Amino acid sequence: MIELHRHGPIHEIRLARPPVNALTPELLAALRTAVQAAPADGARAIILTGGSKVFSGGMDVPHLMGLDRAALGPGWASLFSAARAIASCPVPVVAAIGGHSPAGGCVLALCCDYRIMARGPFRIGLNEVQVGLVAPDAIQHLMRRVVGPYRAERLLVSGALVESEMAQAIGLVDELTDAEHVLVRARHWLEELLALPSAAMLATRRIARADLVAALEGFDDRQLDGFIDAWYAPDTQAALQALVVRLKK
Repeated sequence: MIELHRHGPIHEIRLARPPVNALTPELLAALRTAVQAAPADGARAIILTGGSKVFSGGMDVPHLMGLDRAALGPGWASLFSAARAIASCPVPVVAAIGGHSPAGGCVLALCCDYRIMARGPFRIGLNEVQVGLVAPDAIQHLMRRVVGPYRAERLLVSGALVESEMAQAIGLVDELTDAEHVLVRARHWLEELLALPSAAMLATRRIARADLVAALEGFDDRQLDGFIDAWYAPDTQAALQALVVRLKK
């Protein structure tokens, strides 16, 4: 479910669960392990990427719908564990987004230092409201820190997915390029960063990202229990069932 490629000191971690890299606990655990292991394995920077048309379709809702409550909690907790691993990674991480990136895919991208997206009719955003879910404050913080509080409010409350051009215009992604150049641009951006005095760059980065790490670490078991309670609310279940039906078509 994870492919690893080395480009000198830059390691590429690719989500590889066809057809849309839907996130399961197993995939997220493998991602967390890969991110945590990379610096000790010589990585000075990481590229996180996915498919050519879909970076990640978000959490695998049909899979989650088949879990009982005892398994559902750890299932959702795996998303936060992977997000924390990316956010707290001691080396820079760039998201190379080659296609759509809704919900959980957007969460992972927001935890990266920089986001490069393929130009075209690809959408990204936190669309939880559209399927009856409430994005926890830790996740909302990720959006607020890159697009600002008011813009984040509008996007989150409506569950909007925006196309790549709008995503760049509002700062949700940092730059656009042709799909075939997304990885190349990610490598070039990291190479420029790695050319800076390393100790100063990494220390400054750690300070600048402290709020991101703190927000994700603040998502505790009590908040997870509240999220799971909301998952079983009748309106939420109806919206999720409708989503599962749409995904089967």
